[in-house]
Amino acid sequence: MSSEIRRRSTGISLIELVVFIVVVAIGIGGVVATYGQYTRSSVDPIVRKQALAVAESLLEEVASQPFTYCDPTDPAVYTATSATAAQCPILLEAIGPEAGQARTGANPFNNVNDYNGFGMAGAGMTDITGAAVPALAAYSATVSVSASTGELPNLLSNSDAIRIVVTVTGPAGVNVVLQGYRLQYAPNQP
Repeated sequence: MSSEIRRRSTGISLIELVVFIVVVAIGIGGVVATYGQYTRSSVDPIVRKQALAVAESLLEEVASQPFTYCDPTDPAVYTATSATAAQCPILLEAIGPEAGQARTGANPFNNVNDYNGFGMAGAGMTDITGAAVPALAAYSATVSVSASTGELPNLLSNSDAIRIVVTVTGPAGVNVVLQGYRLQYAPNQP
């Protein structure tokens, strides 16, 4: 009897073999589907990283600009104590660029506020010197600058802080939005 049991336990039956093939086929199918999805989106991290680098660079550029009560070209910029026309007789700094201002050129942006509404896309993607960056032709970037109404703790008044939002769109629908705040800690130092 023990020899009969030993003979039956050696080898596998046809049913066991079919079940094994089905399980392995389902497992391989899942791995292939996952691999296909991974390879389709493998370029996405590179595009996302590039879009993030562009957004960080632009946010740093904007935040490094002066944030003064008066336009830095106004002679009262060093003495103004508030953002009023009486304090800034020639040019009160307002949200948005002054007439004729651009990111680069003869009359460049000279205050954080000037970047509101700034954008570049395609062949218009340039570095801070104005040189075109052909590798970024598939990207676009926009900047929004606004008063930070009620977003920061009550330690600051709304005129002492400004919100900067940089949005960069890349190929394959990649969208990166960075937000930062610029505080008016030295409003008389352009």
